[in-house]
Amino acid sequence: MSSHIRITPSILNADFSQLDSEIAKIASVSDYIHLDVMDDVFVPNFTFDFDAAAKIIKSSPIPIDSHLMVADVDQIAIDYAQAGSASVTIHAEATHDIRATLKGIRFHGARSALALKPGTEIDGYESYVDEVDMFLIMTVEPGFGGQKFMESMMDKVRRTRKLIGSRPIWLQVDGGISLETIEIAVEAGADTFVAGSAVFNAEDPAQMVIALRERALSSKL
Repeated sequence: MSSHIRITPSILNADFSQLDSEIAKIASVSDYIHLDVMDDVFVPNFTFDFDAAAKIIKSSPIPIDSHLMVADVDQIAIDYAQAGSASVTIHAEATHDIRATLKGIRFHGARSALALKPGTEIDGYESYVDEVDMFLIMTVEPGFGGQKFMESMMDKVRRTRKLIGSRPIWLQVDGGISLETIEIAVEAGADTFVAGSAVFNAEDPAQMVIALRERALSSKL
């Protein structure tokens, strides 16, 4: 996979009753699997409890990017790192001690990531730049798949890219990513893309992952 463009399909729009086969469809062409963990508290939806998520993490043939959309995430984030997640994303809005939690994620062997909802500005979180391996800028309100891409978030992506500078920090966008919108996000500075409905609603999910990557790479030229 390209070290400059990463495609991380979200299984939020996959068939939960056949997750192993759904993941197998796109494993060979994807960089990570994006695991949306929702608790019906921080966001108005529920996906997986820890035991169910841990089984997915353990059985996945490729690394798992665990996106924790849950309240009181500080300890839960450590649990997900210990369970074998390659990357653990916490929301700035749900974390009591951001610095300690990011450090704890790294301590237990996972990449640390900080997510911001659309209404949360990057200003004020610059002090955590050396504790994160990835920033996630939400391009929809977290909680549901299939939402419309918020192009208004691209200014925040640009400002986050400027904050990152030359540091080896990934910049992820999540929400409404498609063949049409991935170019907009690349031009704003994103390099890591969550795609859910675009992939799993496609006739050939693997081919869609390939097409998204090619579109993103061509946008960088």
